Amino acid sequence: MSKRFLISGGGTGGHIFPALSIANALRRRMPDCEILYVGAEGRMEMERVPAAGYEIIGLPVAGFDRKRLWRNIPVLFKLWKSLRLARKTVRDFRPDCAIGVGGYASGPTLKAAQKAGVPTLLQEQNSYAGVTNKLLAAKAKAICCAYSGMERFFPADAIVMTGNPVRADLLSCPKSMAEAKTALGFDPEKPLVLVVGGSLGARTINEAMARALPAIAETGAQVMWQTGKLYLNEFAPIAAQFPAVKASAFISDMAVAYRAADLVVSRAGAGTISELQLLGKPAVLVPSPNVAEDHQRKNAEALVREGAARMILDADARHALGPAVVDLLADADARATLGANAAKMALTDADEKIVDKILEICK
Repeated sequence: MSKRFLISGGGTGGHIFPALSIANALRRRMPDCEILYVGAEGRMEMERVPAAGYEIIGLPVAGFDRKRLWRNIPVLFKLWKSLRLARKTVRDFRPDCAIGVGGYASGPTLKAAQKAGVPTLLQEQNSYAGVTNKLLAAKAKAICCAYSGMERFFPADAIVMTGNPVRADLLSCPKSMAEAKTALGFDPEKPLVLVVGGSLGARTINEAMARALPAIAETGAQVMWQTGKLYLNEFAPIAAQFPAVKASAFISDMAVAYRAADLVVSRAGAGTISELQLLGKPAVLVPSPNVAEDHQRKNAEALVREGAARMILDADARHALGPAVVDLLADADARATLGANAAKMALTDADEKIVDKILEICK
C-alpha cells in the first residue's frame, strides 16, 4: 500500500522551497506515494505548490499582531476554523507521517496530526528556531536542523543535522563562470557583483547599492542587480547611468546568476545562506530586521563566526555596504577565503537525509 504524506507550512519562499524539495525527494524515492500540502489562504504557497504539481488545501490562518493585541480577535477566530479544518484533513487523508516546515499553516496542521497519533517531523531552517516549531517540538519524532546548538530550542534526542534542502538546479549548472557571465551579457574578464533582495526587493539594499554604484563602477566591476518588483521603476534609471550595471525585477535563472558571481550581496534568509554555502560563494549579508526574533541576524552571525561571510547591519547599510563591497572587490584572496569557509559549512543532500528520517519514522 502506498504511503501518504502531509506537508505543511509556507508564507515565504524560505519555507516553500524546502517543502517542495522534500516532496520531490519523497516522490523520487516512492513514485506511488500520495502527498497533500496544507498552506495558508492567500499566501505564496497557494500558487507555487500547485504549479509544482502537488494538491494543496488552504487554511484561513493568519499571524498574530504582537504590537496591537486588539487586532487578534479575528485572528483567534481564524485559528479556531483552521484547527477544525486541519483535524478534518488529517482524518480524511490519514497520513503515515506529517512534515512541518514552519509558517502559519504548519501549527494547526501538525498539532492536529499529533493529536491523531500521526508521527510528525519538523524541518527548522534557521539558527534561531521559529515559534511554531518550538511549540510543536515536544511531540515531534524528529527535528531536522541546519545549524549546531539547536538544543537551546528542541529536545536533543530528536535533533537530526541534515542541512536545508535547496533547489536542485542551483547545484547542476553546467556553465563555467566565464560562460555564465557571457550568457548574462557581461564581460567574462571582469568581476561581477550579484545583488539579490528577494522577489519583492529590499529597500535598504537598493538604496545602499544606488549610493555605492559610482565607487563600484570605478573598480571596473559589473553588477547584476535584482531590485524586486516593488522597486524596479525607482532604481532602474539609476542603474541605467552605468553601462556595466543591469537591473531587473527578477532573475529567472538563479543557477547561472550564482555561477557568474564573484561576490553576492543579499539578505540572510536560511535558504539563501544554504545556497551560498553549497555553492561556496563569498557574500556580504544584510540581515532583514523585519523578521521574527531577528533570526536573519543570527543566521548571518553563524557565518561571520566561521569567517564565511561579511555582515552589514540594515541600519548601517546605506553608508557601509558600498565600502565593504569595494574592499572585497580589491581583495581576491579575501573573497576566496570567505567562499572556502562557506563551503566548509555546507551540509549536502539535505532532502535525501530528511526522507531517510521520514521513512525511519514511518516504520
